[in-house]
Amino acid sequence: MRIISNRKKYCQMEKNLMNIGIIGTGLLGSAIAKRLVSTHSVYVYNRTKEKAKILEQFGIQVEDSPMALAEKCDFIITVVKDATALKQVAFGKKGIIHGKHKKLIVADMSTINPISSRKIAKEFADNGIPMVDAPVMGGPNLAEKGQMIVMVGGRKKTYEKIKNVLDLIGEKTFHLGDSGSGHAMKIAMNSQIALLALSISEGIILARKSGLDPLTFLEVLNSTYFKTGMSSIKGPKMAKGNFEPSFFLEMMQKDLDEINTTAKKVGAKLPMTDLANKIYQNAVKKGFGNIDYTGILSYLEK
Repeated sequence: MRIISNRKKYCQMEKNLMNIGIIGTGLLGSAIAKRLVSTHSVYVYNRTKEKAKILEQFGIQVEDSPMALAEKCDFIITVVKDATALKQVAFGKKGIIHGKHKKLIVADMSTINPISSRKIAKEFADNGIPMVDAPVMGGPNLAEKGQMIVMVGGRKKTYEKIKNVLDLIGEKTFHLGDSGSGHAMKIAMNSQIALLALSISEGIILARKSGLDPLTFLEVLNSTYFKTGMSSIKGPKMAKGNFEPSFFLEMMQKDLDEINTTAKKVGAKLPMTDLANKIYQNAVKKGFGNIDYTGILSYLEK
């Protein structure tokens, strides 16, 4: 009886195995690939192939095009810079649609505005490929631990087919509604993050200029209910001038562009987010784009 039971369990495991493709091997894409390779076969594509080669040591296969990757995979996760990049890997020469097959599903984990996301999902559907938007909260470290928050928009039936994979990446997964819902939630969340980084930065600056130790300022702050994950984890690094990137400042500025574009489309007035975008834009122009987004402190100090 035990042999039969184990055989059934093994067959079930085999049934749940998927070939998963990751397009975009930046900080987040690479972390997701490394998280999934212990339970699934993982293939990756990156526009600059050399940057993806480092993943081969983990047993991850690097493909030459999105088309080649699509031909081998049941499920593709895209983690690219913006809507333009997503459309290129999806519909361009040797794009995903040229490698389509009946089982293929796409989930976009990039940060783009929900209007663009809906248009891209429709174009995928017109080509016979179901797509959900599935952006995440949490950086590369949480991705490798499977502790991100995944926010999904799109058909629930499609979501349910890939939920077991998303659950490996995310501690919590939310299905929020129709196409674009995940990205709408993501940019609403990122507006909070951008403003919070500015608020903590100004608190540190004011404390320092007043003759106080910024670390003491953070200790007091984190002893109150105004404490946040950013003030407790990122705050001490900020005070010490450590801006090793988990999410680049220039990418936060790009996301602020997406937030303001969406706000105009839906008729929302966001004066603080608009001001934040101007500050982040100036920081990028002054050469602060390739440090962590919390490096906005360094820009404000200088």
